[in-house]
Amino acid sequence: MDRQTCGTVEVMKFLLAGGGSNVVELAVHMLLLNTAFAALAAEPVTAHFLNLIGITSKGYLYTYMISTTVGYTIAFILNRKITFKADANPAVSMALYAVMVLFTVFANGWIGSAMTTWARENGWTGNLCDMVIKVIGMLIPMLWTYPCNRFLIHQKRKDCELFHKKYNKRS
Repeated sequence: MDRQTCGTVEVMKFLLAGGGSNVVELAVHMLLLNTAFAALAAEPVTAHFLNLIGITSKGYLYTYMISTTVGYTIAFILNRKITFKADANPAVSMALYAVMVLFTVFANGWIGSAMTTWARENGWTGNLCDMVIKVIGMLIPMLWTYPCNRFLIHQKRKDCELFHKKYNKRS
């Protein structure tokens, strides 16, 4: 397989892993939001930094944290084992992944909050609207998550060794 075909296959695997984890995340999100934490939907969250990213109720906070953790954990495992076949230090990979996830959560929260505000101002509310906003919010981070996963988080030792040999030649 040539280099371009390998890259295309890798992107397709990344999309499938991400898509699969997003389906699970969305299902967990909607299930928890409408069942386990529905009663907490009216209890406000007073932490200003959470309000800035659109988390205004305890029910949504718990739902978001659990579903996001489930989705990103599945994505990490699938991408590490199947998409990139990474063999670099797993602790380092997890630490880098955690930084990317924190950035993504806050960026995505801000984007989701902006989309939700716009939808409400235009009279779009309800479960279907929430689900559409959640799906769009899941797609946008792919702009930075693929490059981060591919080039920073899920490296292969062989690639790292070749890089060090090329740029760290000792005289």
